[in-house]
Amino acid sequence: MKRKYIDMIEGPIFPSIMMFYFPLVLSSLLQLLFNAADIIVVGKYAGDTSLAAVSSTSSLINLLVGLFIGISTGTNVLLAKYIGARDIKKIHDVVHTSIMFALIASIALALVGVLFSDNLLRLMSVPNDVLPLSTLYLRIYFLGTPASLLYNFSAAILRAKGDTKRPLYFLTIAGISNVLLNLLLVIVFKMGVAGVGIATITSQYISAFLINLSLISEETDIRLNRSDLRIEKQTLKDLLIVGIPAGISGSLFSLSNVVVQSSINTFGSIVMAGNGAASNIESFTWTTMNGYMHVCQSFISQNYGAKRFDRIKKILWVSIGMTVLTGLVMSFLTITFSNNLLSIYIDGGESIIAGKVRLSYIEKWYFICGLMEVMTGALRGIGFSMLPTFISVFGACIFRILWISTIFKLNPIINNIYIVYPLSWLITLIGLSIMYIYNYRKLKNKLS
Repeated sequence: MKRKYIDMIEGPIFPSIMMFYFPLVLSSLLQLLFNAADIIVVGKYAGDTSLAAVSSTSSLINLLVGLFIGISTGTNVLLAKYIGARDIKKIHDVVHTSIMFALIASIALALVGVLFSDNLLRLMSVPNDVLPLSTLYLRIYFLGTPASLLYNFSAAILRAKGDTKRPLYFLTIAGISNVLLNLLLVIVFKMGVAGVGIATITSQYISAFLINLSLISEETDIRLNRSDLRIEKQTLKDLLIVGIPAGISGSLFSLSNVVVQSSINTFGSIVMAGNGAASNIESFTWTTMNGYMHVCQSFISQNYGAKRFDRIKKILWVSIGMTVLTGLVMSFLTITFSNNLLSIYIDGGESIIAGKVRLSYIEKWYFICGLMEVMTGALRGIGFSMLPTFISVFGACIFRILWISTIFKLNPIINNIYIVYPLSWLITLIGLSIMYIYNYRKLKNKLS
């Protein structure tokens, strides 16, 4: 089958970005919709305690799984660079080393998650009435990490080539399966949190199978040959040099969110349920903007490999403009219809009020978070993966932890937790922007 890939190096920039962006964001939104289906079904049919149990695990999942998914950034950046430079040997090595690494790492992570879920949740101060269900859900979820990592590394390979459509198709099939299994296991068989977990990991294995089957049948230079699966040492080193800082950066945000979530947990299951529902709604805003981070990362990486600095600047400005526009529109719609959106997830009036408090403090500033992500993608695209990590250490991790340890401790109200999010985004954005401008000019002068 002839497949059309987006040309990131030649031709008009804006149409190419939009062709890349929309399937990518639709894929991410579908993931969120299907994840939201988990939350909605468990909240409506299993109660607030079950909803709090599922919601309380998200920060921990993002911390542990997100570290390895972040390493897939190394696959995307390196592969896009070698595609731009037309280095066939390097392309082959990156594809096969990445998939093999994903297999090994995911099995190790699954074992750690299953064995230590209870201990990790206790460290997060998950209430005793929620802990057993949270532990059950988390253990089931970690059984799906091999599929999750395989899918994300494979999707990073396709994005580097300019294909964001096939992941959309595969996620649609997997997501529909997730929803149907949710309805069957939770509503019909009354399996509650366990049913949601089983539905989630089943859909993950479906998407992983489809996307890897697609790579095996690929007709271009990113074809996956099972007999060639092995770790090529230098390629793995290059991948980790780019990917580990990206993974650590994501994990630092998640680590700070674990600290924040632990503080939120002290307010009880009603606030936890409202916070979980609001956080899930906010993720739709984040996702629509985060697509431009992937635009910058892939487009700038290919053009950096091809030494097309004239296009890099235009790519960044288009991404910045579209991020601000998208973020403001999404925030306006979310705040305007907050009652309606929250009532989809939860029935309780007190939980809805708790969710609206979070949205009022965080949602309207989400465009700052989007800009922060775009600048992170731009820096990685020109070969700087450690810088975003160093800046995130202060802006996301240290600042949030210090805030919780000082400002919140002095006045322990929920508002003083939520305000830390936009403040940390702004600090990180300023640092990233300064470092991008400096390094872009330095590289341009050096290589032009």
